[in-house]
Amino acid sequence: MENTQHFGQLTERMKAFREEVLDEKPYVDGERAVLATEAYKENLNQPRVMVRARMLKKILENMSIYIEDKTLIVGNQSTKNCNAPVFPEYTMKFIMDELDLFEKRDGDVFYITEETKQQLRDIAPFWENNNLRARGEALLPEEVSVFMETGVFGMEGKLNAGDAHLAVNYERILAQGLKGYEAYTREMKEKLDLAQPDSVDKYMFYNSVLTVIEAVHTFTLRYSSLAKEMAGKETNPARKEELLEISRICAKVPYEPAHSFREAIQSVWFIQLILQIESNGHSLSYGRFDQYMYPYYIKDINEKKITEEEALELLTCLWIKTLTVNKVRSQAHTLSSAGSPMYQNVTIGGQTTDKKDAVNELSFAVLKSVAQTRLTQPNLTVRYHANLNKHFFDECIEVMKLGFGMPALNNDEIIIPSFINWGVKEEDAYNYSAIGCVETAVPGKWGYRCTGMSYVNFPRVLLCTMNNGVDLTTNKRFTKGHGYFTEMETYEDLLAAWDKTVREMTRYSVIVENFIDKASERDVPDILCSALTDDCIGRGKTIKEGGAVYDFISGLQVGIANMANSLAAIKKLVYDEKKITREQLWNAILDDFQSPENKKIQEMLNDEAPKYGNDDDYADNLIVEAYDSYIDEIKKYPNTRYNRGPIGGIRYAGTSSISANVGQGMGTMATPDGRNAHEPLAEGCSPAHNTDKNGPTAVFKSISKLRTEKITGGVLLNQKMTPQMLSTEENKQKLELLIRTFFNRLHGYHVQYNIVSKETLIDAQKHPENHKDLIVRVAGYSAFFNVLSKATQDDIIGRTEQSL
Repeated sequence: MENTQHFGQLTERMKAFREEVLDEKPYVDGERAVLATEAYKENLNQPRVMVRARMLKKILENMSIYIEDKTLIVGNQSTKNCNAPVFPEYTMKFIMDELDLFEKRDGDVFYITEETKQQLRDIAPFWENNNLRARGEALLPEEVSVFMETGVFGMEGKLNAGDAHLAVNYERILAQGLKGYEAYTREMKEKLDLAQPDSVDKYMFYNSVLTVIEAVHTFTLRYSSLAKEMAGKETNPARKEELLEISRICAKVPYEPAHSFREAIQSVWFIQLILQIESNGHSLSYGRFDQYMYPYYIKDINEKKITEEEALELLTCLWIKTLTVNKVRSQAHTLSSAGSPMYQNVTIGGQTTDKKDAVNELSFAVLKSVAQTRLTQPNLTVRYHANLNKHFFDECIEVMKLGFGMPALNNDEIIIPSFINWGVKEEDAYNYSAIGCVETAVPGKWGYRCTGMSYVNFPRVLLCTMNNGVDLTTNKRFTKGHGYFTEMETYEDLLAAWDKTVREMTRYSVIVENFIDKASERDVPDILCSALTDDCIGRGKTIKEGGAVYDFISGLQVGIANMANSLAAIKKLVYDEKKITREQLWNAILDDFQSPENKKIQEMLNDEAPKYGNDDDYADNLIVEAYDSYIDEIKKYPNTRYNRGPIGGIRYAGTSSISANVGQGMGTMATPDGRNAHEPLAEGCSPAHNTDKNGPTAVFKSISKLRTEKITGGVLLNQKMTPQMLSTEENKQKLELLIRTFFNRLHGYHVQYNIVSKETLIDAQKHPENHKDLIVRVAGYSAFFNVLSKATQDDIIGRTEQSL
């Protein structure tokens, strides 16, 4: 791997460690599944919170542990780096169905040994009809069965895995240690009046919290003992000293408060890791890393207990360790999460709670360390604001130039006011962080899934609207019929039918979400994650029961640009100019534009209709109007934590569709914008491929017309430029000015860049062996290009290359 001179190079051992991790073949790992099965069998008489606590205890006390030769930070998720543990309490179905298929996938390939296959076969009978998926599917009412059968809402990940999509309170963990949480739990437990009915669940919850805190302490002491044992055999004096220091630190944190940068990093990693051993919910994020870690960093630097170079090596080691966490998804789920992403987001920059620029020395060190490691994890986000440190912004652009899709930029100027309008306290709104992709929440105070609930595929719903409520893909009725397109005499007739149809589909999506949420609440409570989220201990509730301070969630609205272009084509060419009849367009859609006559219609749709992304009010305003129906409807439906403790408990909109645009496109027939059946939809709120002809400024202006203040779940915008475009200082400054204008004047929510040429991507597809380190921005995350399916690769290749 080459590194630019600008950010320097990894130390020799971190360079070697990085290569070791990247060279690991990812295997499906059965150890956790076996231990979880034993724990569940041993605790059949226990309440579910205690089953979960004792399960984690069993795993942490008995799982394989190791310390890599080159690491400075310890803790592993599975028997080998990059292996993916199995979580049978969520489901075994896809595991057993795909047992012999993992290695044959087009993308997201995993390997599996015959020994592991047998381990999984042995435990599978215990989990049949005895896991979240089985119970969740049994719980769902008949009226939404058609949506589960067709997979239209994309609930695969919600039934097969945990929730996550949050950051815990790392600042408090470092300051108090788990010892502080333990004392708080005992205090609240002692205050219980056990004669009160609501004390029963609280009593059991508190016992489970105490169990997992003890288990975490035991786990870290195991590493302390191992490091000490290894030190006794080590012949290299320098490594021997490192191992003894590791042993000392692991005996202390995270149970005790951290008092140094080394202790703080190890404490954070242990918690980040164990939360992902407890549950395989992804988007478990680090929060505002440069803020809560800064006191430890600057104190050690000033007292000369650590050098900047040593701190940088610790940071690069942390990011390499972060990459070792892995997750195996079902083949269906990989369509919306291509590249095996874990979305472990690190947020830097932004403002302090007293509204000053928050950039500090550690902010720069994090940028430098991420630039040196150049990996897909962590997912780096920079919080932008009008007074952001200019030198820091310059350095952000330098990292972008390296071409691995980071950092993404989120805009304080729209996100903070949006949070305050939803009822978040001002000081908390100023402390928000990115979670997973582009979604945002207050770390340590927010419940699960600030985004990532069900998908609502706008173009597919439009086709359903035009077909009297019957889905064009499956020929199954989704909603009440509000007419056939061929009989709709005006555009207003179509829009009225859309309004009714999308509202009905939105309601159905909420029903599915609520029932699965309830199944998850009852079946797989996460005890450690709840304990570390304020104020679950104070309330005596898990996160799913309403223990968090805030609880706002959003689904994912997919195909924004296709919807805009479809409506523009229909309104202009069918109703305004009457160049195409309703029957001609409908027949062309049914024919997938295959006949010579229908190919001509497709050309008209492509060439003569206005397109979203070009600052054309005709197209842009149509999507705003159509989107308003969803935004207005979704706010009517509280989530399952509403009135149970947290502020909020409601839903809002979000466009962070990850790579679901590919999978959702596969399930969508031809659309009125001229797109062929089964092709990818446009991702996020980005324009459709090569339809944005007027440059990046026009794209920004189109995006800014969306109701970004109400789409708090994330307004995902991907842009692509060639490396040559940023090769000069002049163009670098142009890009900064462009972004500042987008954020300051147009109130854009988010933007991120793929700095890679189309030619490089095409060559990487043909000769993957020559592009081992090529990383691309897929959606709100980056992935190694070579591990993506061809469909996802083609989608990235086809995106518009902008110029300045």
